[in-house]
Amino acid sequence: MTGQVAVRCSGLVRRFGPRVALDHLDLEVASGEIFVVVGPDGAGKSTLLRVLCGLLEPTEGDAWVLGKSVRREPEVVRERVGYVPQQFGLYGDLTVWENLRLYADLYHVPQGAFEIRARSLLQEFRLLGVEGRMTAALSGGMKQKLALACALVHQPQVLLLDEPTTGVDPVSRRQFWRTLYDLHRQGITLVLTTPYLDEAERASRVAFLQRGRLVACDDPRGLRGSLPGRVVELVAEPRARAQSLLRARSDVRGVYVFGDRDRVWYTGSDVGGLRRFLEREGVRVEILRPVLPSLEDVFVARLSSEGG
Repeated sequence: MTGQVAVRCSGLVRRFGPRVALDHLDLEVASGEIFVVVGPDGAGKSTLLRVLCGLLEPTEGDAWVLGKSVRREPEVVRERVGYVPQQFGLYGDLTVWENLRLYADLYHVPQGAFEIRARSLLQEFRLLGVEGRMTAALSGGMKQKLALACALVHQPQVLLLDEPTTGVDPVSRRQFWRTLYDLHRQGITLVLTTPYLDEAERASRVAFLQRGRLVACDDPRGLRGSLPGRVVELVAEPRARAQSLLRARSDVRGVYVFGDRDRVWYTGSDVGGLRRFLEREGVRVEILRPVLPSLEDVFVARLSSEGG
């Protein structure tokens, strides 16, 4: 990070009729960050990116991208950022090359510069040799890389990506993140949303949104350390009774299902006391042990605290 601010929101509000999608949001993204935004459906993640790229005007407040106001200078903002929407936005009846050419024309990229950039992007994203193929015939991973190439053809300094790996197989996800790291090393600021908390672990910082509000924002290590108490992994039978008993305790802030196990957000000091309590109540405890909290633990706990 350079210390310079690439993105700043101040009192940002966006309403759709009576619904508040962004609720007086304040945040800053430093130049060179990989900044990940997470939150449940309807938290305002996509709305935030659409405001930042100049597609939506704020209802109140303002946001600045590279020093330009999205309220007063949305056209300038759109020229300086790249945006990859959640839904695949390219034209299936155009070839790979034609889609690149279209996006270059939208951003007024000169023909000579376009030829150089397009060839470079195709090589970087391993799309050389398929530039004449119809976009509709591409695999999901190749469509994803083409969308990214189109967003970069005008050489933006800030790249906004809305859940770019949703629906993509795990191998393509890993390859895509390698590409993002390459872009990060080139100095591009990345702001992206994701439903995958393991991806958020890769970020410089993570912002949790809930009902359009900023619930927490820190680096992954700081967020994991911010959880009061501890996380306890539990395997017990009967499971439903164990969950019910624990949720009734004042020193248990939450019980969450994680596959075939439960995670218990415990604020007490005696983990062994939980085992004795459950066993006295007729519950057979197979596993009960403290574990390091993950971002998913923090995310669930924060949303629970906010009434989510």
